[in-house]
Amino acid sequence: MELYERMGGATAIRRLVEAFYPRVVAHPLLAPLFPEDIGPVMDKQEQFLTQFFGGPPRYTMEHGHPMMRARHLAFPITPARADAWLACMREALEDTVEEEALRDVLWERLRNTAYFFINREDEGSS
Repeated sequence: MELYERMGGATAIRRLVEAFYPRVVAHPLLAPLFPEDIGPVMDKQEQFLTQFFGGPPRYTMEHGHPMMRARHLAFPITPARADAWLACMREALEDTVEEEALRDVLWERLRNTAYFFINREDEGSS
């Protein structure tokens, strides 16, 4: 069974996104990277996570191939920002995914992906 189905499908993905983004926009390292109107970002994230976890290819159908690293190159993603993003996602997963084993699988998938997006060193790093 795909992760998408194990999570609970579209409803579970939406709950995760809705639990995640309030944390992101409140985080001092992450908030500056996002627009004031977070709604469209949330919709794209929902589409992407649906596809990423094995559901329908909603992101690709609307936006083309995800090419997520390329799409994020314009944003300064540092190791500290990747860690902050992951901390927000970890809390959102804990709030929305009851099954610990499933939460751990989702976490590993997201953790590996988040570090792939790093495109700058942390400020103050040499």
